Amino acid sequence: MKKVFIRQNSWLARIAAERLGFSRLAIVVGRQIHLHNTSVQEFIKDKKWLLHELKHVEQYERGILRFFKEYLFEYRKNGYYKNRFEVEARAAETEVGLLDKYDLSLYMML
Repeated sequence: MKKVFIRQNSWLARIAAERLGFSRLAIVVGRQIHLHNTSVQEFIKDKKWLLHELKHVEQYERGILRFFKEYLFEYRKNGYYKNRFEVEARAAETEVGLLDKYDLSLYMML
């Protein structure tokens, strides 16, 4: 299993939430999930949200720089909801096998 770090009250997630107009948000950078306006416990209980973000972790594993560049290109071209990476992450919200790939239990950064 691969370690995934979760950071609560992340300044990065706060900025992204403000920019996107979301009251709460999770944003992934590599194997780190940054949270804004939600606790680690609330985030982990929301399986759809957790699986969505784990799919983004998996997308990063295909190549960090490649993912970052392609995500920004998709965002500029298609917006947030039609971005192919977001479409793929929404489709993964029932993909419970992702939970077997990542270890969240002992690596939470508060």
